[in-house]
Amino acid sequence: MVTPSVRPFSLPRDATRILELAARSMFDLFAGASEGMLLVDREARVVWINDPYRRYLPALGFAREEDFVGHPVSSVVQNTQMHQVLKTGQPILIDLLSNRAGTFVVSRIPLRDEAGEVIGALGIVLFDQPTTTLQPLIAKFARLQQELDDARRELAAKDATSPRHARQSRYTFASFIGSSPAAVEVKRQARRAAQSASPVLLLGETGTGKELLAHGIHAASKRAGGPFVSINIAAVPDTLLEAEFFGTAPGAYTGADRKGREGKFKLADGGTLFLDEIGDMPLGVQAKLLRALQEGEIEPLGSNRLLPFDARIVAATSRDLAALVHEGRFREDLYYRLNVLPIRVPPLRERRSDIPALIEVLGEDMAQRGTPPPELTEGALALLAAQAWRGNIRELRNVLEQAALRSDADRLDAAQMEAVLRQSGVAQVAPALPPPAPAPDASALLRPLHEQVAELEQRAIDAALKATAGNKLAAARLLGISRATLYERLRAPPA
Repeated sequence: MVTPSVRPFSLPRDATRILELAARSMFDLFAGASEGMLLVDREARVVWINDPYRRYLPALGFAREEDFVGHPVSSVVQNTQMHQVLKTGQPILIDLLSNRAGTFVVSRIPLRDEAGEVIGALGIVLFDQPTTTLQPLIAKFARLQQELDDARRELAAKDATSPRHARQSRYTFASFIGSSPAAVEVKRQARRAAQSASPVLLLGETGTGKELLAHGIHAASKRAGGPFVSINIAAVPDTLLEAEFFGTAPGAYTGADRKGREGKFKLADGGTLFLDEIGDMPLGVQAKLLRALQEGEIEPLGSNRLLPFDARIVAATSRDLAALVHEGRFREDLYYRLNVLPIRVPPLRERRSDIPALIEVLGEDMAQRGTPPPELTEGALALLAAQAWRGNIRELRNVLEQAALRSDADRLDAAQMEAVLRQSGVAQVAPALPPPAPAPDASALLRPLHEQVAELEQRAIDAALKATAGNKLAAARLLGISRATLYERLRAPPA
């Protein structure tokens, strides 16, 4: 039996075919490995998007693909630089793009015809969920972009006649630091909620970032150009809460403004009203809030006029609203009115792998405010990751500030960090490091050195895995070794 010969694959000999093959291979590589691709023609109109890119359309504000494709890219993608690539013919290989859909690592490549003329450009989303390593860079970029936007708004507000011009969101979803599964999921839910006009209810413990997400929902919504108005219900006396909500007519009561005063509902007209700690609202005001939400109109104190308003409601609470309803302390009808799009914001102990990135970002913010953050050893970092963090990110920041102020050392080890935790009264779990072993007898000291080293290694690995809740990648980073090395140590038989 004769086996048919198989001609081995060989590279083409001419340069043109080699370039064509390379271009096709690179395109296939990007198409398979990227998070989305977009193509524009020489007039900067979107002419094609691939399947992965389509999932961004709702977050960008488009329900149908035909409302996106065929339109100028600058009108459908905020802050795009594709037109710049078409103008200069130069690629932008690595860049950060921030818009209402989030912050992304992108590449932009010009496309040329046979004569070398630019006929279009290809945009590639490299990362849409940046890794922990990139999170501090993403957060810094988002903060700088936000500061620039704030400065622009302040300049515009100088010529504005209404105080609402100064009421804008300060954060985007990129400001919510974290690449853990829990953080990624809550941002996914928040992005979807941003595309709806229904009320959003943010549920979670204090210090988890509920207000930050509220800002992000507003910034990613169609109301991003409108005001973002917030009120902390727990911080306003019950007797003044109704006036804060609905405003007052001129001279409505003794001490009231003679010209009257607009309430938060009216100030938020055309934008978003954030009701923080809504579980602390008195029952009497709950009834009036429910009516306002149902009717879309308010009645200022001391007035007989009904004023329409158009504000999207985002509420938040750290309390168990369902239990308050059962106890008769929160209206059931208001609860169902608000609980349309509930989003549970996870506590820090459910996303421990985000702690190193959070510490780096918080440290940068401390440095900008004049308090240089201490450098932490791997042991100190593991100890922080092992805490229960009942106050969540707010508590973590407080501990870092106390560590910077209480310690004279520039670098803190686990023992020094444990002392800071105990002095501040927030240490809620045993230290991540194993307790000191009893003094060994003479025979133990005579064991082979490799056995003692292996035992110490195993204790360190156990402590790191415990501190990161079993996350092997995070544990390897804490130990300063590769993930492959960690797996090798885990597979090694005991000495």
